[in-house]
Amino acid sequence: MTERLKAPRGTFDITPGDAAARARIFDTASALFERAGYGRIETPVFEDTALFKRGVGEGTDIVEKEMFTFIDRGDRSITLRPEATASIARAFIEHGMHKLPLPVKLWCWGPFFRYEAPQAGRHRQFHQVDAEAIGSDSPLADAEIIMLLDDLLRELAVPGIKLSLSSLGSPEGRGPYREELRAYLKRHESELNEDVRSRLDANPLRAFDAKDEATRAVMADAPKLLDSIDGEDAKHFSELRSLLDASGVEYELDPTLVRGLDYYSRTVFAFTAEGLGAQSEVGGGGRYDGLIAQLGGPQTPAVGWAAGIERILLALDQEVELPSRDVFVAVADPSQHARAVALVSELRHAGISAELDLAGRSMKGQFKQADRIGAANVLVLEADDSAQLRDLQSGEQRPVDPGRIRNELTPKPPPPA
Repeated sequence: MTERLKAPRGTFDITPGDAAARARIFDTASALFERAGYGRIETPVFEDTALFKRGVGEGTDIVEKEMFTFIDRGDRSITLRPEATASIARAFIEHGMHKLPLPVKLWCWGPFFRYEAPQAGRHRQFHQVDAEAIGSDSPLADAEIIMLLDDLLRELAVPGIKLSLSSLGSPEGRGPYREELRAYLKRHESELNEDVRSRLDANPLRAFDAKDEATRAVMADAPKLLDSIDGEDAKHFSELRSLLDASGVEYELDPTLVRGLDYYSRTVFAFTAEGLGAQSEVGGGGRYDGLIAQLGGPQTPAVGWAAGIERILLALDQEVELPSRDVFVAVADPSQHARAVALVSELRHAGISAELDLAGRSMKGQFKQADRIGAANVLVLEADDSAQLRDLQSGEQRPVDPGRIRNELTPKPPPPA
């Protein structure tokens, strides 16, 4: 027997039912972004590896452990994109978007790739929706970005949403704090896990992301960056909080919140959903004022977020029905096939959803198929060129003029978002 092949571990197929659920998220996000003035951008699925090493940070888990990197036939190091922001920043520079009216507001949707242990809602190929506001250092941009994700999750009716908010300050402003934290961690070095110990010099803040109990116990008493930000950093954060308060967006301060990428500065935030266990985050992001300059572009402040489509779907945990059909065209005799094909084509061009039997079923089988696909009506084409229209919900059947069938059927309005 030939061995049955399966999708690679950590990947999955998107079946029609799954696609319908994802389409709802896409359509909701697209409409929301359009109202807010965000334009869609698409970047390549793979990039030069150097982009992520420089942009995301060589000391991050993403770069050190999780990227799918390979050498192409031109002996170039290529990486399947593990996140969107670095690619969007690269595109911003490459296409001279700094010459456009600022801020440039962009969003994207697509697949991303990380080599990590597969679990519920987290896969090695996953999908994200991403929004970025590039070119403003105002807390207004931070507030709008956060409001967008809050609006998206609420329009989708994701249950138990909670927003955690913090500030990392500026790279310059957090220098003294890094030394204070590093000194504290060195005093407890024997209690820390190996990953944290290896990053004490490069990025001690990542210790707050540790999952093992011993390191978390140490971090519970560690000094918090949020307690030490001052000057313009503190002013920025205070103004952001005032704007969120005015907009009605509820949040909780979390001084332990850090993100898994090196480019963040000042504002960081995360949205979680109840019922997802320890891995409860559905989206988050922050400000990255130095990234574009770090990648060779002009000094350009920016803020953005990404939300995981699989995480949102897991939080929603809803059955999504396939779209119904307005009419199923059935034939009493094979001699009517050409007539049925022409009629189905005409109806579809008129905006009416229509299907016909493609498998040579009996009349009884055609009615069963119409019921399976959720057709509202069955139009039976008789051998004498007459036709009958049956309403599958009421069971009412009546003769109709096939030449006027378009007038008998009206396209269904789209379902509410």
